[in-house]
Amino acid sequence: MRNIVVGIDVGTTKIAVFIAEKKENNEIHVIGMGRTESQGVERGVVKNIEDTATSIKIAVKKAEEMSGEKVTEVYVGIAGHHIRSKQHRGNIIIHEEEHIITKEDVERLKNEQYAILMEHGEQIIDVIPQHYIVDNDSPTLNPVGRIGKCLAGDFHLITGNRTNIQNIYKSVQLAGYEVKKLVLEPIASAESVVNDEEKLAGVCLVDIGGGTTDVAIFHEGIIRHTSVIPLAGNVITDDIKSCCSIIRTQAEALKQNFGACLETPTSANEIISIPGFRGRDPKEISVQQLTMVIKSRVMMILEQVLYELENTGYHKQLIAGVVLTGGGAKIKGIDKFTEFVLGLDARVGTPEEHLSGEITEEMKHPMHATGIGLILKAIQDEENYKSRNVEVENKEVITDTEDKEIKEEDRAGTKKRFGKKIESFLKSIIGDSKE
Repeated sequence: MRNIVVGIDVGTTKIAVFIAEKKENNEIHVIGMGRTESQGVERGVVKNIEDTATSIKIAVKKAEEMSGEKVTEVYVGIAGHHIRSKQHRGNIIIHEEEHIITKEDVERLKNEQYAILMEHGEQIIDVIPQHYIVDNDSPTLNPVGRIGKCLAGDFHLITGNRTNIQNIYKSVQLAGYEVKKLVLEPIASAESVVNDEEKLAGVCLVDIGGGTTDVAIFHEGIIRHTSVIPLAGNVITDDIKSCCSIIRTQAEALKQNFGACLETPTSANEIISIPGFRGRDPKEISVQQLTMVIKSRVMMILEQVLYELENTGYHKQLIAGVVLTGGGAKIKGIDKFTEFVLGLDARVGTPEEHLSGEITEEMKHPMHATGIGLILKAIQDEENYKSRNVEVENKEVITDTEDKEIKEEDRAGTKKRFGKKIESFLKSIIGDSKE
């Protein structure tokens, strides 16, 4: 049976669907891909359920036709300015003496965090463990196997507006598919463009999409902070449109084909000619003017990122610097400009590292970091689910064996006790007869 997973990136400007298969050698093949213009989504938030559902159906159908697979269950990315994150400590008390902490205890502690009281209208999307503490001992990443009566844990809670969360569910369901899990988009993106060494050293992921810029900070291999900034590629396009007095499609084309954050020695003399409407003269725009417009907006986005970094206290601890991804990461010179603004090393991350087989140029585009990351998260979850089931089955086999052994021991003991009683009874009779 083929191990198939599906990820849907519901973005402000596009909806991208990826169908992937995991091979026995742990290779991940993208066998289907579909993309369409996003309708009904503003700044990462579903505003029109029917329009979004229609866009999802179109993108999924393209991916199905390419893969030959029928889509039923999907992993869906979630973003939007309503997303919040906070740290929370929870604990459970164990009423057994000399109890050895199990995976079930850890899972119970994590699941209990979903039930904590939230502000009105807020809902927990995900609970991410930071570390655990057993009986006030030093923090540990894995408490399993330790003896203790109190298991505590620090968790990174990701929350969002309940209505906005439900709108995503309703859109996918209306399109005819079941949401298996919602995944915060920067976490998904990080899976595809940030490696374990970078997470250990300390790294900040900055995913510049169409409607939002998503931020995720990792340190010592653990996610420490997530946030969503309501400024991204669309505001850059809108500024180009206004400053250059052109229509939006032309502004978007200018950004993609000539967009840059840094001036070059020749940019002052370079001119871009845009065809006029219905026989009108072409419009001429200088590359220098275009660069200045883009530079000012990117500066505004990066200043917001800097604010997040400084507020968390991790700004000076990110040895691996910044990884830029998303459609906005294609702007020329954005890595160098980021280094200048944030004072950290920066690189552009592309999502093909974990893929095998035929990888198209489109799959390598940073705007697909979230979509590729979703299928990677899906495969991780599938593997974790399988391993838990194997553990449960093994435990049941052991328990059954132990029960049989106990029953056999009980039978043997009963026989032994019953034999002694008969022996004692016979002796008493023989003794009486002798008298």
